[in-house]
Amino acid sequence: MSMNKVMLIGRLTRDPELKYTSTGRAVSTFILAVDRDFTNQQGEREADFIPIVAWNKLAETIAHNLSKGRLIAVEGRLQVRNY
Repeated sequence: MSMNKVMLIGRLTRDPELKYTSTGRAVSTFILAVDRDFTNQQGEREADFIPIVAWNKLAETIAHNLSKGRLIAVEGRLQVRNY
């Protein structure tokens, strides 16, 4: 049983980008804008922008079928990278 599981619903901020690794694995990246449940002091809704990475056949399916502005649900695991 995995304890690291997230589900997000949001809109793509741009078209997904599809690339291939040197070994031929497909990798698709995009940014998902997820609205917050509350508004700020000016009464505006804010959003969090979450970078998403998909691999292999799913990456190709995403790149060929999704585009900017599309509302999607994503299920996966959360990984934080520090540079």
